[in-house]
Amino acid sequence: MRAVVQRVGRTRLTVNGETVAEIPRGLTVYLGVGRGDGEAQAQKAAKKIAALRIFSDAAGKMNVSVGEAGGEILLVSQFTLYGDCSHGNRPSFTQAEEPAAAARLYERTAQILRGYGLIVKTGVFGADMHIEQNNEGPVTILLEFC
Repeated sequence: MRAVVQRVGRTRLTVNGETVAEIPRGLTVYLGVGRGDGEAQAQKAAKKIAALRIFSDAAGKMNVSVGEAGGEILLVSQFTLYGDCSHGNRPSFTQAEEPAAAARLYERTAQILRGYGLIVKTGVFGADMHIEQNNEGPVTILLEFC
C-alpha cells in the first residue's frame, strides 16, 4: 500500500459536477493498493495516518495529529500511485491490485481510521473524480506499507 498524505485547509471532491465529499481542515489521503496487499497493510496504513503529527502545536512545531487538531480525513482511492514509468513514458499499472480487492482494502482502511475516532469521508472508488484542495504549508508526506 502507498499513500500520499497532504495537510489541507479544505478539500472538495466532485463526481459528474456533484459534490460527493468535503472536509474542512484535515488530511487528504491518496491511497493506492498494491498486488498482494492485505489486512496487515490496511492496519499499518490507518495506524500511521491517524498518528502522523503534522499539525502545529502552540509553539508552531509539527507535533499534533489530525484527531488532536480536530481535523477530518478525505480518503481517495489512487491506483496511479503504482504507475511504473521505468520502461518508456506510458505508465504500467501491473503492480496495482485488481479493482475488487483494492476496493475492499480501501474501504477497510477507512473503517479502521474511523475506529480511531476520526471523521473519514471517501471518494467514489473507480470514478473520474475532481478534487479541489487548499494545501497548508504545503505539507506532503509519502508513505509505503509493505
